[in-house]
Amino acid sequence: MKYRTLGSSGLRVSRLGLGTLNWGLRTNADEAAGLVTAFLDAGGTFVDNSPAYADGASQEILAGLLKGHVKRESLVIASGSGIHPMIHPRVDCSRRALLAQLDDTLRTLGIDHLDLWQVDAWDPHTPVDEVAQTLSYAVRRGSTRYIGVRGFNGWQLATLAARCAEFSLVSAGVEYSLLAREPEGQLLPCAKHHGVGAVVATPLAEGVLTGKYRQGMPKDSRGADPTAAVSVERFRTEAANRIVDGVLTAADGLATSPLAVALAWVRDRLGVSSVLVGARDVAQLTGALAAEELTLPKSIAAALEDVSGVPS
Repeated sequence: MKYRTLGSSGLRVSRLGLGTLNWGLRTNADEAAGLVTAFLDAGGTFVDNSPAYADGASQEILAGLLKGHVKRESLVIASGSGIHPMIHPRVDCSRRALLAQLDDTLRTLGIDHLDLWQVDAWDPHTPVDEVAQTLSYAVRRGSTRYIGVRGFNGWQLATLAARCAEFSLVSAGVEYSLLAREPEGQLLPCAKHHGVGAVVATPLAEGVLTGKYRQGMPKDSRGADPTAAVSVERFRTEAANRIVDGVLTAADGLATSPLAVALAWVRDRLGVSSVLVGARDVAQLTGALAAEELTLPKSIAAALEDVSGVPS
């Protein structure tokens, strides 16, 4: 596994990270233990979690693993605050709500600090200076080593980054792939300007870029799950089919998998620090880790960029 720093900070993370969004939903505790073992064996370090994932079940599974299955110091642990799926309002980034959720996360995980604490959403009802001051306070008191955001657009990131005078933002979680290149318009240039590294989520466009939906709907896929079907269907368009065909062609020519091609493409985009892989089981993770061995030839990377580019 190779490593990168998060933005202009000194925090080194594996350039493929382990996403835990499905833990407690489609991945049980035993399967999660297998994923973490395989990830660490491959040299991975960066694990992304949140109390909002699976209504807290994902965090509970990670807590169980930290109690004996894995050493705290072997992981770079990222979590977030600001989204409260079980209460109203769902998005609350007030100082009271952010710190209460952070304290609860540390207590649940049984650790004294996070490596990266992220604001999980933009809250129009909380002054941006209050959010910035809360982030700085969390670093000063030792609850987190670094700070970042998730789900912000370009102007929101720029607004908060400009207010973080004491400790800079180092990361911005963003959905980015060959089927979702909108961040290239504002968010990624903004992140680069402020020294913020992109942490990519949904790099395979809910699995669509693997080509598994090209000929129909596999029975065991996310698309066949009523709770996840909407998120998959947004990527199943005629335009997307042309892009997926390009990925399949590239994979065939390189004698590798479409999954590896799609991951390698987004991993090596300018400003990307780490790409989160939300593998359901060890078999899926093994396929994703194969991307670490792949560097796309410039001609193929350019062809994929061309076929997936937003029409002017």
